[in-house]
Order: sequence, then structure tokens, then C-alpha cells
Amino acid sequence: MAWRNKWTDMRWTKRAALALGPAAAVLLTAFFDLSPDRPEVTRMAAVALWMAIWWIGEAVPLGVTALLPVALFPALGVMDGRETAALYMNHIIFLFLGGFITALAMEKWGLHKRIALSLLARFGARPRAVLLGFMAVTAFLSMWISNTATAMMMAPIALAVVGGLVVKMDADEGGRYAKAVLLGIAYSASIGGVATLIGTPPNLILARQLAIQSPEAAELSFSQWLAFAAPLAVVFLALAWVVLMWRYSVAKTRVPPAENPFREQLARLGRASPEERTVFAGFAAMAFLWLFRADIALGPVTIPGWSRLFANPGFWNDGAVAVGVSVLLFAWPSRTRAGERIMDWETAKKLPWEIVLLFGGGFALAGGFKASGLSLWLAERLAGAAAYHPLAIVLAMCLLITFLTELTSNTATAQIFLPVMGALALSLDAHPLLLMIPAALSCSFAFMLPVATPPNAIVFGSGRLSIPDMARTGLALNLLGALLTALYVYFFGSWLLGEPMLPAR
Repeated sequence: MAWRNKWTDMRWTKRAALALGPAAAVLLTAFFDLSPDRPEVTRMAAVALWMAIWWIGEAVPLGVTALLPVALFPALGVMDGRETAALYMNHIIFLFLGGFITALAMEKWGLHKRIALSLLARFGARPRAVLLGFMAVTAFLSMWISNTATAMMMAPIALAVVGGLVVKMDADEGGRYAKAVLLGIAYSASIGGVATLIGTPPNLILARQLAIQSPEAAELSFSQWLAFAAPLAVVFLALAWVVLMWRYSVAKTRVPPAENPFREQLARLGRASPEERTVFAGFAAMAFLWLFRADIALGPVTIPGWSRLFANPGFWNDGAVAVGVSVLLFAWPSRTRAGERIMDWETAKKLPWEIVLLFGGGFALAGGFKASGLSLWLAERLAGAAAYHPLAIVLAMCLLITFLTELTSNTATAQIFLPVMGALALSLDAHPLLLMIPAALSCSFAFMLPVATPPNAIVFGSGRLSIPDMARTGLALNLLGALLTALYVYFFGSWLLGEPMLPAR
């Protein structure tokens, strides 16, 4: 009877998804033949459907669903088991691991809090400036460390600081202002994460799936993505600040000038420890090596990358840099704690291994799409979309993925849709990035519900927000984000990435 109790304790959606996933896969293979000449096309579609249902319904842990290709691809004749397994470990995975280890080292020694307070101290104590300060600092930190960890750190700081400002306002003003700051933290954590490849999982998924779908395309490097995505993040962050000020009347709030609370908190931290300085040096070195690894073209001038110093510059990638720096942190001794190193395995155990498996499952899914011929089959079926204007297609896709991500994991959504978007772009005779980039960005621009992103859930847990608060403001930002992303990619994507993305007309 114990197993029955556990079964009934599961949410009905999970129970339904658990049965529906394999059932849908069996029905698809039994009653449909998508490509008579290539039966593996139908089998691959069945695996993708099974994984999509389990991911969306969270029937089992996301990382477990990601392992299905390891068993199903060889069984169904989609891909060789050894080739499938190899897709689960690559330089993108190591880029994530190395970057996350450095972020954990920052958390271990409190460097992330010092950086946050140092930056916030520059914004003063006026309500509008404090709101902008929290949003800018949260966005900056989310570029380098997990947006979940950033929101977890910034929310308590915000509640403490806002509490001091709210007592000088009337009850209605104070309540509105607290909501604006908390929502600003949640939204800027998501917006800032899109600016770098390591800022949010969908960006890394995009980089690897592009390599799988278009191996002839140039690598999407850290510096290239930063140059492309950072301006979009800055513009969207500014617009989100304006929306929050308008929605919660922050611009009308008047509070007498006071002592800067951030400087007081920073002063209580004291001087930076030797370990904090070491971690910061490692972090700065890693960022520098990422930014200047490959050549940077600035019009007629090209800044040569440091990888040219080696006999085989192409052997280097951003993952190798991330691992190199993170290994040094494990080797570097602490000066204040005898026998301890800057980084240790107990801290490293906090790595989100489920996300690593989820990455691998998505890469295997993309590999299966290509190897089975399902990508080509989709491209042929989607060719009719060429009758619509590319901008309309990009905008519709942004809206679809943005609102779908409100109910599903953004990482799982990226894994499911990026291969399809690549196939759709090819059917339009366009570069895969024309649809894959806005799809990846849209996975991070979900602002309406607490379940949409971890930062949303964290600030909702403060008890100062209601779902209508988040939904009304989030709806405006969802629509704004989809429109901004579509216009930015359509008009500036080719120029910023240095290769044509639009279909030939």
C-alpha cells in the first residue's frame, strides 16, 4: 500500500505526464510514419515528444528525463550509444562548470556581497536611485553568477534597506515602493543573465545546439555574445525600471535625504580578506581571458586574441579557460584558515548537477534531430512559413516561448524548441540564429508568475507581493521583452554577429 500512497501524493499533472509521455511515443510510432524512407525520423519524433511531455509536466526530475536518449537512441536505431553519450560532455558543459565553481568561491568568502554593497553605495538613498541601484547591481551579478543565488542574496539586503525608507513614507506609498524594489530584483536577475553565455542556461544551450545543427558555422564565443546581448540587456533593464516607476508611482515618492545605508553596511564588512582578493583576481582573470581569447574586430581595426600566442590557437575555447581558473582556486591556499584552500569539494558539491544532465539531454536531443533527419523533415514541413514576413515570424515565436516559459522550466523549454527553431530558420533560407537567438532570449523573459523563474519565486516568498501584482507588471514586461527582442535581433543581429541572418530575398 505504501507505493499507492506515494502515487496519490503526486500532483495529478505529474501522474498524467508520467503515463502520457511513453504512451504518446508508442502511439506515434505505431500509427504514424512521418518519413517512409527513414523510419528513424518517426522514432526520433516519438522520443522528443516523450521528453517534452515529461519535461513540461515534470513527471520525473528534469535531469532524469534528460538521460532518456542514452537508452532510447540505441534501442530505436536513432544514434549509436557511444556517440549519444559523447554529447553529454563538451566544452560548453565545462564552461558552465568552471564559471559556477568561481561563483561558488565568491559566495564562500562573501565576495559577492561586498561587490553588491560597493556598487549600491554609489546610488545614494533616494527611492528612484535605490530602485535603479538594486536593479543594476542585480543584473550585473547575474551576468556572472546564478540568477537564483543573486536573487537570494539581494532580496534580504533590499528588505533591510527598503524597511528604513518605508518608515518615512505613508503606508500606501511604502507598500508600493517595497513591491517595486522586490520585483525589480526578480526581473533584473533574469534580464542581466542574458548578457553573458554563462548568465543563464538557455544561452549555453544555444551555443552548443548551434554547433550541432550547423557545424560549419563559427563558434559563438563569450566576447561575441557579450557584445551582442549586453546592449539589449541594458536597454531592457532601463525600460523595466521605467515601467516599475510608472506602475508603482515611485517617481512621485519623496523621502528626505538620509545617510547612505549601503555605505554603513559596507563599512561593517571591514577590509577585504586575502581570500576575497584572491577570488576577485581569479574572477577578473577569467573574465579577461574570455573577452580577449579570440580576435575582436572593431571596424578596420582588429585586436588579436591572446590564443594567437600558442601554436594552435583554435585548440582554446571558453570552457578550457573556465576550468583552468577554477582548478587554480582548488590549489591556492587560504592565508587565514590553516590547511584550507580557496575552493574545496564540499563547496563544489553545491554545483547544480541536474542542470548539467539537462544540458547533456538537450545536446543529445539536438544531435538526434540532425542524425535521424528529423531536422530536415521539420524544415520541409515548415517551408510554408516563408510566406510570412520574417519579423512577424520572430515576434510570434518570441511571444509563444515567453508565455510558455511562465509554466515550464526555461531550460527545458530551450532544449525542446531550439532544434525546432533552427529547422524553421533553415526552411526560410535564413541563418539558424535568426530564430534560435530570440528563442533563447525569450526563455529568460518570463515575468508574470512566481513559478516562471527562481528569482520570481524568491521575491514572492517575501510575503509582500501578490500574484496579481506580479502578473499585471509581468504582462507588460512580457510583451515589451518579446517586441524588443524581435526588433533587436531582426535589425541588428546580422551586423553585431558579423554574418547575414536574414533570408535572401
